[in-house]
Amino acid sequence: MTTTTLSMALPVEHRDQLMRLAREVSFEAGERLFDEGRRADRFWIIRTGTVLLDMHVPGRRAAVIESLSHGELLGWSWHFAPYRWQLGAEALSPVRAWEFDAEAVRAMCARDPEFGRAVATWVGRVVAHRLQASRIRLLDLYAPHGSGSPA
Repeated sequence: MTTTTLSMALPVEHRDQLMRLAREVSFEAGERLFDEGRRADRFWIIRTGTVLLDMHVPGRRAAVIESLSHGELLGWSWHFAPYRWQLGAEALSPVRAWEFDAEAVRAMCARDPEFGRAVATWVGRVVAHRLQASRIRLLDLYAPHGSGSPA
């Protein structure tokens, strides 16, 4: 388990605080959860199943960047203005997740600076991980052979 999963990213008291806002949802295999460029007004923590993150590539099929599963944060664009999805997401298998209203979580972060710092650190780690995964995946797909290896 990495520090980007909820159980490792937030201290128990902040995790409990966040989970008070959770709503259980489910998605069928093949269902789009969000599309790149659209309004990011919520996020999820995956309970079961797998979600694929993808990136629009003009003139080609969307490039799958990463797959997410149990305990992982799905969506970080809700945390940064202008609150637009930077990637797309689709359920690979049936998914059960906790859904969070982004505005409510941002308000909770503003009211409780310690909670806000913990959430910002967590989301920042997720962003850094996803950017690296995107870089490597796009190099694997489109760069000359062998250039996708980290230096």
